Amino acid sequence: MAHENEDDRHRTDPQPPRRIGVVGAGLIGRAWSLVFARAGCQVGVGDPSVEVRDALPERLAADAALLERHGLLDDPAAALARIRIAPSVEDAVGDAELVQENGPEDVDVKRALFETLDRVAPRNAILASSTSAIVASRFTEALPGRERCLVAHPVNPPHLVPLVELCGAPWTTQEVMGRCHALYRAVGQVPVVVKREIEGFVLNRLQGAVLAEAFRLVGEGVISPEDLDRTMSDGLGTRWSFLGPFATIDLNAPGGMADYCERYTGFYRRLAGDPPGEEAFGQANVQEVLARWPHDPDPDRLAAATQERNERLAALAAHKHRSDP
Repeated sequence: MAHENEDDRHRTDPQPPRRIGVVGAGLIGRAWSLVFARAGCQVGVGDPSVEVRDALPERLAADAALLERHGLLDDPAAALARIRIAPSVEDAVGDAELVQENGPEDVDVKRALFETLDRVAPRNAILASSTSAIVASRFTEALPGRERCLVAHPVNPPHLVPLVELCGAPWTTQEVMGRCHALYRAVGQVPVVVKREIEGFVLNRLQGAVLAEAFRLVGEGVISPEDLDRTMSDGLGTRWSFLGPFATIDLNAPGGMADYCERYTGFYRRLAGDPPGEEAFGQANVQEVLARWPHDPDPDRLAAATQERNERLAALAAHKHRSDP
């Protein structure tokens, strides 16, 4: 559920950008292409792999059909017609207002990609990276147009989960940050601003904290992996799908958040004094968790589980869309 904040109340409804360049057409780039096309943008999408480009129409059509089944896309054919598969990066971004980069999670690869993008994209185009953890200053510092570069980190898959984290480098202008915020809102995403560079941004730091404790609890034999997942999916995750942790604790004590802090922060201080350390992700503990995980990495099982996840995420997105005030 989208919550209005004070900044949003002073903004007029933004208009979607007209032309988008998407670089990299794997899982994330493909989903971004559909996000932008669904909003009415003309999208040029490029990938260095001929195999990926050749498979893209069929995969996009399947993603669009899922959205249609759940009432999240009215006219799949029209949306798909707005996506053009480009033979090169230059062709994909040549007239773009916003470029969404989705290359490998490797700082050297991103540095090379952004050198190309800064050279070939229009001078007023925003250059945004979908990187999950690498801050923009590490791959944009030497660029002539570095002030227009930032991270726009989505949640996988972005056509079903709308959050996008915006994190600029120290030289990214406020004008670019503001334009970016408006553009992502205009295409139906939920942008949040990470106010300073920090590895992993906010979402993956929160996810990392949960994973570290999960790996420790399973590795130490406190709980099985299946029951750990149930604790999240049928417990914390049920509330967190529409309330954040602060809003959650505000409702978990009669006197609101201050009362909750008075009652429970002693317990949480004790937990914070014994956090999971690096050993939670050490080889010995990881092997212990893997030995307890009952599923093998069969490609067919993973594909079926991904499809089931996406169907349920689409149903949740449709429910939240109907429930928004």
